[in-house]
Amino acid sequence: MLSKVAVVLSDRLAMFEFGVVCEVFGLDRTADGLPGFDFRVCGAEPGKPLRSSTPGLSVTPDYGLDQLAGADLVAIPASPIDQYDDRILEAVRAAAAAGAIVLTVCSGAFLAGAAGLLDGRKCTTHWRYVDRLATMFPEATVDPDVLFVDAGNLITSAGTAAGIDACLHLVRREIGTAAANGIARRMVVPPQRDGGQRQFIEQPVPECRSEGLSTTLAWLSENLAHPHTVDELAARSSMSTRTFARRFAAETGTTPVRWLTTQRVLFAKQLLEATEMSLERIAEESGFGSGALLRHHFQRQVGLAPTEYRRRFGATG
Repeated sequence: MLSKVAVVLSDRLAMFEFGVVCEVFGLDRTADGLPGFDFRVCGAEPGKPLRSSTPGLSVTPDYGLDQLAGADLVAIPASPIDQYDDRILEAVRAAAAAGAIVLTVCSGAFLAGAAGLLDGRKCTTHWRYVDRLATMFPEATVDPDVLFVDAGNLITSAGTAAGIDACLHLVRREIGTAAANGIARRMVVPPQRDGGQRQFIEQPVPECRSEGLSTTLAWLSENLAHPHTVDELAARSSMSTRTFARRFAAETGTTPVRWLTTQRVLFAKQLLEATEMSLERIAEESGFGSGALLRHHFQRQVGLAPTEYRRRFGATG
């Protein structure tokens, strides 16, 4: 059961992510029959303003880190990923050891990692930072595709609005569906979203050390509708097929076929967003050839069917 919620702030905190935690746990909605929380905003030096990432805006925590002791939930909004206050790390570590649930929003996962809470655990963060999180905390298993990860007493969420999903999920898990739905209704957000971060990630053409390979990738991006073979691409790059495949993997981290499929999906996303083309026409323009093949690869990479993606993100949807 969630009762006492302590949100711990660091200097240069992100206001939206802090606001998400405040919106779910900090507002008194008991008049609507919704649960109330003993909500406390904590910092290493209570009464001292903390800078936010928004210029000219600061937040002053009323409570100190001692309030993390006995908290049912310790929430960590987004904060700098390379700067930690040892006092905060120790307080978060002690609260977790005492049984508190720790919830992070966006880059707040890095603070949890610095406190040693990610080791041997599955977690996530904003898609821009997943590689860095995995590098900094190699004992963690970072999932780049999800909106949040529930690892029991550790819940990590992806960027910005995914913090809403994680908070509502925790309310649903600990208090019940009715409470989560009621809070979501007051916030005018879906009580539970499907999909994941994959639908928001852009993957531009990488810069390659090999001029021949770089030229080939640029040409491929402009000619996605045509069929291509590895032999043909190797010849265009003035390489043997074996050398081309090896260098391609070294430069892009994937195979030519997988890279081409990803670029075709990205182009299909653009067409779904900006045009009213039929699915079959988009399949032809992006090089899949058939709507069935487009649907298969699109669902696999994006986590949504093309029609659902257009409904959500299309300019005319």
